[in-house]
Amino acid sequence: MADQNEARYWLALSFIPGLGGETFRRLLSTFGPPENIFSANSAQLGAVCDNKIARAIAAGVDDTVLAPVLEWLAEPGNHLITLADGEYPQAMLQTADPPPFLYVKGRLDLLQQPALALVGSRRATPQGEKDAEAFAGTLSQAGYTIISGLALGIDTAAHRGGLKGIGSSIAVVGTGLDIVYPARNRDLAHQLAQVGAIVSEFPLGTPSLAQNFPRRNRIISGLARGVLVVEAALRSGSLITARLAGEQGREVFAMPGSIHSPLAKGCHQLIKQGAKLVESAQDILEELGHIQPVSASLQDFELSPIAHQDLLLQLGHVPCAIDALVTRTGLTSERVCAILLELEMSGRVASLPGGLYQAIN
Repeated sequence: MADQNEARYWLALSFIPGLGGETFRRLLSTFGPPENIFSANSAQLGAVCDNKIARAIAAGVDDTVLAPVLEWLAEPGNHLITLADGEYPQAMLQTADPPPFLYVKGRLDLLQQPALALVGSRRATPQGEKDAEAFAGTLSQAGYTIISGLALGIDTAAHRGGLKGIGSSIAVVGTGLDIVYPARNRDLAHQLAQVGAIVSEFPLGTPSLAQNFPRRNRIISGLARGVLVVEAALRSGSLITARLAGEQGREVFAMPGSIHSPLAKGCHQLIKQGAKLVESAQDILEELGHIQPVSASLQDFELSPIAHQDLLLQLGHVPCAIDALVTRTGLTSERVCAILLELEMSGRVASLPGGLYQAIN
């Protein structure tokens, strides 16, 4: 993981107008670390990149632009992972277009764990969301980290299911990590930041722009061993993710549906093109293999029956948010989230809309 001084140079390059990933990697290959790139003169740089980019780099680092980002990185749980770091996800290094670096909020260990991407329609049916959450929960409990894009519908259900298992969940987003999009998933994003992870290649402050989401999709598929599509229309971003997965050598799975449903047509097209039809999570486990989870599990939080009982007493039967439970119990938000997940899995707590929880027996 880059320290503040290293991060300064990596970030400075990301603010050079017109400097894309391919040119970024070419500069690294030619000059070495970003600090060396900024030490080169315009003529040397011009032999590797466009003259306009070369002049911008030769002008030096603009620390006024970098200050807010460096402040963000100084906060607990926020990270910048570069191509030079051992924490950079090995799965992404196997792809044709790995981002020079990734902003990460949450658990870095999940970036190295076996993962499955689960994507689908934002306008999913209730049954589609139920299936996505159930598949994600089973696969997460089997040790796979569930990756999706934090969108409404299938993505949201996938993250919910992933967070219930020891594999947890990663959201790859198309905005800066200081922005939650859609805003309705703010509580889910908070949970992911505490016991999962949120990842982006886009600078802080980057808003929701249509052109960013196809680029985001290559990271969703690139981090995973395979991609499962649940409910997708024929013109769907999920099909882009599936295509990218195929190009990256990942397995593609699709869940069939009714021949009368527009949301089944995208999945049926994928199956015709060679995607593996799945009817249960076991179909995916048989294809990808059962694994022995090595990522941090809920037991790593050293939870005890006393901790469970104390939190249940504080929770009660009135819907309550995580932040309120942190205040009442004096526990960290990480421990509260972990206890809630165990209690929900054991059927003693219900997860309600709006990020609320309630004791149910």
